Amino acid sequence: MIRTCRSSAVALLALTLLALPGPAPALAATPDPAEPLVPGVPGAGRAEYPMDTPDQVLPPDRADHGEPVPVPVPAPTGEVEELVEYLPRSALAAACTAKTGPHQRRVERLLKLKVDGKQSRADCEAIRAFQTKQGIKPANGYAGPVTWSRAELLAARPNPNAAGRCPVRSYVVACVDLDRELMWVQKGTRVTYAVVNIRSGRPGYRTRTGWHSIYWRNKDHWSTIYDTPMPFAQFFDGGQAFHGVYGQIATPVGSRGCVNLSYANAKKLWDVLRKGDRVYIWGKRPES
Repeated sequence: MIRTCRSSAVALLALTLLALPGPAPALAATPDPAEPLVPGVPGAGRAEYPMDTPDQVLPPDRADHGEPVPVPVPAPTGEVEELVEYLPRSALAAACTAKTGPHQRRVERLLKLKVDGKQSRADCEAIRAFQTKQGIKPANGYAGPVTWSRAELLAARPNPNAAGRCPVRSYVVACVDLDRELMWVQKGTRVTYAVVNIRSGRPGYRTRTGWHSIYWRNKDHWSTIYDTPMPFAQFFDGGQAFHGVYGQIATPVGSRGCVNLSYANAKKLWDVLRKGDRVYIWGKRPES
């Protein structure tokens, strides 16, 4: 039986918006680590396939089970991926929240603000302006995973390998930067697949670092245990693979080991990589 990994999806319940009286205070508020993050827009962030499947232990064994009857994976129902930030429930109705987000320092650095990890009134206004410009909802200044991932992507676009972390080779290398949750493909110094956001493994299911190779591909792959689609799957190490997902990429919780991409980006990557292409992974997914 083929055991495959699937992206992590947050089970979302009906949200009760808690209005905060008056404007947000100027001083930073310490976040409550016990307060879970939820989508900042009611009804957003729902995954069509919420099953969270485990990382497989062994590679797919086609000899024992034979080739399955091809079943096309479904296309996503939405045309455009919404950028909906995850917030504590107590910050949902804030016009400009004083709460310090889990990615406060990273967002401060990327937006060229004072990097102190504390949410000031100026920080909130600057982050809110960035969110408004990028179409992130709600635009209330909270430095959550969606705001951080978007800022990292924009900063990396001119030269994703500026730090030289991905080895430059004469052959194709798929570069996966877990520190920034980004990936791209390069051949020599030329980028052949532009940098995109990814979601990697959560604690206990870390995406394995180092050198790997694409050893098996299936554009219409399904988990045979959970009957869950993994579109445009390209396996590179045991059960860990590049594949598309149907919800947001930037979420508070990581995958079960796979490198998740948006459906559209996974589809484009399918046409770039081939069996035998090399994959290089480094870093560690930041904790939210």
